[in-house]
Formats: sequence, structure tokens, C-alpha cells
Amino acid sequence: MTNPNIKVAIADDQVLFLKGLKFIIETFDNIELVLEAQNGRQLLDKLKDIEVNIILMDLKMPVMDGMEATIEVRKLYPDVKVIFLSMHDDERLISHMMKIGASGYLLKNESPEVVRDAIIAVAEKGFYFNDYVSKALLSGLHSKNSAVDLKHHFKEKMLLTKRELEVLDLICRAYTTAEIGEKLFISKRTVEGHRKNLIEKTGVKNTAALIVLAIKNGLVELM
Repeated sequence: MTNPNIKVAIADDQVLFLKGLKFIIETFDNIELVLEAQNGRQLLDKLKDIEVNIILMDLKMPVMDGMEATIEVRKLYPDVKVIFLSMHDDERLISHMMKIGASGYLLKNESPEVVRDAIIAVAEKGFYFNDYVSKALLSGLHSKNSAVDLKHHFKEKMLLTKRELEVLDLICRAYTTAEIGEKLFISKRTVEGHRKNLIEKTGVKNTAALIVLAIKNGLVELM
């Protein structure tokens, strides 16, 4: 039995870039381009009728930019993942995009192989961190203004169960849902239930933000 195709949308106002990315994606196995849009408003209108798993979202677009569109997507379609596309690798920008709910961030000069790997990683794990994203997030971890002592809070209030902490640890180590289930001898559905509880309890937007929070506040030890 083959895996179902990952359904991808592209939102970008640069027609040549959009068409080029479309051509590239159509060469990937098990990844299907199902939607094209040239701004955030057009994207939201089309999402009403088309099922999408992952959106490749340009940051700067007319009518509605990628930032505003992502906020709306996260509200209306919480299961849909967003990977940002940009020409800029500014650390503050990357950190902000991840904070509002992006699952990944790609520069527009990446190779087709990186685009493919990012789509697959987000579909399987819920996030994709490359070198510049990791650098931006680590930079944010050292910011005194962003530090919150959640480790003490969670332990005092017993908000996270032992099993949830085990699942969180494996999520941070980039295990897929299936791999976490196998390691902890629980079903994939149970793993997803724990993931959902972790996101709700911590108040973050998605798995990517959950990992940042966990590492920043010492909820997991990856060394």
C-alpha cells in the first residue's frame, strides 16, 4: 500500500517563481500540488473548497501578505502546516514567523532537494528546522527578555504528565509519530492525543513552537 500524496499549496505573487516551483514539485514522488494563489486572500478563498496539508507561503504579497494569511490559516485550518518562503534570513524575522505558527522557513534560493525534504519533514514530524532557522531560534533562547521559567511552573502545577514529558522529549529529538508510538508501545492516535494536549497546555501554535518552548525552558535535555 502506497502512502497518500502530501497535498501542497503555493502562495506567491511572483508568477515566474510560482511556475518554477510548481514544475519542481510536480517531479516529487508522493507530493501533489493542488492549489496555487498569488496572495493571501486568494489562498483563503480557495482553501474553502480544496483540501491542503502544507502551504508554501511567500512572505511579501499584495492584498494580504504571508504573515496575515498564516494567522488566518492557523485559526481556520489548524491542521494545515505552513512553510514560509523568503529572500531574507534575518534572525528576528525567522523567530517571529515561527512564533505565529510556521512549521518551517526556506530561503528562495534553496535547492529542489531541500524543498522536498522540508515538505516531507513537516508532513511527518510537524516541523522542519534547517541551519539558519536553528540559529535564529537558538539566538532567541539566549534573549533574557524572552525567558520564562515554565519548567518550575509545570512541575509545581503538575500540568504535564510523565507520559506527556516522554512524548515531548521524543518530539524534540525529531521522532515521527509512528516512531514515538513504537518506542513507547502506544498507538499513533495516542501519540497525537498527547501532542495535542501538550500544545493546548503550553499555549503554543504548533509542534515547531512547542519544541522551542521545551528547549528554552529546560523541559527536555537533549545532550
